Amino acid sequence: MTDSKSNSSPIGIFDSGIGGLTVVREIFRKLPGENIIYLGDTASVPYGTKSSETVIKYSQINSRFLVSKGIKLLVVACNTASAVSLTGLRWDLEIPVMGVIEPGARKGVRITKTGKVGVIGTPSTIKSGAYKKAMENMAPEIKVYSKACPLLVPLAEEGWTDGEIAQLTARRYLEPLKESGIDVLILGCTHYPLLKSTIQKVIGEDVALVDSAEETALEIERTLKENGISNEGSYSTQREFYLTDVSETFIAIAERFLGEKVERVEQVDI
Repeated sequence: MTDSKSNSSPIGIFDSGIGGLTVVREIFRKLPGENIIYLGDTASVPYGTKSSETVIKYSQINSRFLVSKGIKLLVVACNTASAVSLTGLRWDLEIPVMGVIEPGARKGVRITKTGKVGVIGTPSTIKSGAYKKAMENMAPEIKVYSKACPLLVPLAEEGWTDGEIAQLTARRYLEPLKESGIDVLILGCTHYPLLKSTIQKVIGEDVALVDSAEETALEIERTLKENGISNEGSYSTQREFYLTDVSETFIAIAERFLGEKVERVEQVDI
């Protein structure tokens, strides 16, 4: 850590859009003393359709913006960016850098009893094989069953997280995973925690769900403690939200993801 950093310095989080706000929500719950700066690159969303080179470039730009705000830790709350840009960011930056893939993968490996783990995510995340690679590196004997679930993202953003439409959509995606005999299912997209109860109903109570947002927050807590930079004993005063493009619907969607009011959002050109 440099001398300019202190325990009260903020945690910086970026995502291609607003899904990463589920990670922010878990940080609010588990680490109420931490100050937060969130950047959503909504002008460039989605990252999943872009080349790896472009995603890496966006990730570097986002990181530079957050580092300029004096952050003490960087969280890449985008599965696509986590899959391709973490290594380079860790090399470039002098602060701890975390993604959302490794924490969820680690939990999946730890709790499976059958060695069969399911992963659901966006088409780009599933195509990247990032969760599969991470788990197989940790435990080569693991069998990973992956399924892209593209319609779950718009359902989460519309607030259609339960009811008939959500259940029918989830059932269409999850039936093949049920038949494979998995005992753990990783929610490999930051939108999916909003659909957790519906996914649990469809996949069955005997399958444990791994919420990557929750696991990322727990790993942030461990990393802060290991580096001696936790902001304990006080409650956060700094909660800043920046977007590269602000739509009329953002506030309503953001409040749904966070579970609380969003007082102010600033549009930035980075």
